Amino acid sequence: MTTHAPPLAMPESTAREVEVDVLIVGAGPSGLYGAYYAGFRGWSVAVVDSLPELGGQVSALYPEKAILDVAGFPTVKGRELVEQLVRQAAPARPTYLLDRTATGLEIDDGDDGGLVMTMDDGSVVRAKAMVITAGIGKFTARPLPSGDGWEGRGLVFFVPSFTEYADRDVVIVGGGDSAFDWAAGLDGIARTITVVHRRDRFRAHQATVDAVLASDTEVVTNAEVTALRGDAVVEEVEITTKAGDVLTRPAQAVVAALGFVADLGPMEAWGLDLDHRHIRVDSSMRTNLPRVFAAGDITEYDGKVRLIAVGFGEVATAVNNAATLIDPAAHVFPGHSSDGS
Repeated sequence: MTTHAPPLAMPESTAREVEVDVLIVGAGPSGLYGAYYAGFRGWSVAVVDSLPELGGQVSALYPEKAILDVAGFPTVKGRELVEQLVRQAAPARPTYLLDRTATGLEIDDGDDGGLVMTMDDGSVVRAKAMVITAGIGKFTARPLPSGDGWEGRGLVFFVPSFTEYADRDVVIVGGGDSAFDWAAGLDGIARTITVVHRRDRFRAHQATVDAVLASDTEVVTNAEVTALRGDAVVEEVEITTKAGDVLTRPAQAVVAALGFVADLGPMEAWGLDLDHRHIRVDSSMRTNLPRVFAAGDITEYDGKVRLIAVGFGEVATAVNNAATLIDPAAHVFPGHSSDGS
């Protein structure tokens, strides 16, 4: 998986044992907003993520994509949204534990209880409550069948920055949102863009498809990339159509936007009530496990809508409903952030 540096130079903890009030599993938008909210309540917070950067799927998959449905932002790029969330959370002084996968979980639900999480590097986090904001869980890019041996030699699975493709010939394989978002973003930057899709229908948002089709991008349908060629790095690709025609296109970069395989990993063994890869929660964002809440795309309940904006409200609900577990004298309602100003 191709990744890039965190959007802000936030210190990542190397501590082997951490003790906090709230543990958040997942450093995407919902997790980062949860870190802010824990700080707003005056609690210490740690954020764990299997990726080496903050921002979760937004940073890994579409940092340059314009996001249009976040309240207060008529339009904001994924990278900019993550930067603002990190800044917002900074006063809480979160302990960031990145590039680590949560493995074991032990829960003591007594009056003075809490939970203990172990991670794949042997580190341990002790907390009074936990909020899982892990999105779709851990994800791995689907391979390009003809790309074996080319990763790191021009074959990539994500486009974290458009500028590095300036004046290059780019071939994008796929027909979903990522493929067309990247094609639209590279328009006017890359020298040439070719989108190759095995069908003549696309899963991407129609407005983006229309914009790409109206641009100088070449879209080859009912076809597959059957070979990558070059010496040290890729120089051209072979495209074979269903009709049997063989095309050759120059390419110094091939982007395999074929989706990804997601799984919950060790979380599946914790005893959570799961609906496929989603965690069932109630209206307070509680899971079936004591002291464990969930928010964002990973949750499931009747009427669930998977939007970043929804995740923000859910994680605030989760953190506030964890209040009495963290401090028995606390109230669920925190008061308004503008109170006393």
